[in-house]
Amino acid sequence: MHPIARRAARIPLALALALSAGCSDANNLPDPTQTNLIDTVTLGALEGTPISTPSGYNITTGPLRTDASVDFEFAYNIRRLTDGTFQRVLLPRAALGLSSTGSANPGLQQRDETFDGITRAPSNGYVTDSAVPIEVGQRYLVRSRVICTQLGVPLYGKLEILGFQDSTVTFQTLVNENCGYKDLLPGLPEE
Repeated sequence: MHPIARRAARIPLALALALSAGCSDANNLPDPTQTNLIDTVTLGALEGTPISTPSGYNITTGPLRTDASVDFEFAYNIRRLTDGTFQRVLLPRAALGLSSTGSANPGLQQRDETFDGITRAPSNGYVTDSAVPIEVGQRYLVRSRVICTQLGVPLYGKLEILGFQDSTVTFQTLVNENCGYKDLLPGLPEE
């Protein structure tokens, strides 16, 4: 083959490689398909509410009844303290004696930033095995059980406590349902 023809034959290959490199994801994750959305959720306490009241929170499906499924990240309850007062708490699975398979237990991490100011979830630093006291206005990161089995990773979200009424808690939440992504802003995540 003539040297010019050989060089010309390499141009489409070089161009294709350059284009594929330009389109590849630096974190080696598939393109995100789920849009991060803000939602409002209400849970009833584990104790003192009808059994039909959802007390657990599943990061992908939202509120669920803890008598019907153990596929939740945390549950809500109101505890009576030794001094006779009450404390509202979120209970990660391990705090309820439920084990999780995989390398990461579901947990919560309190944050000082505003809800909108929480933009990315870290991998570690979550309370996984004890009650997390909550108050109106507090914000938390949420790490799920290992849901993305193909990658062996959890999902991440954030929540802000909006209010209490009787035996319920209402919070706003944003969940990133894209496996391997930790961005916590509305829309399609980048990382």
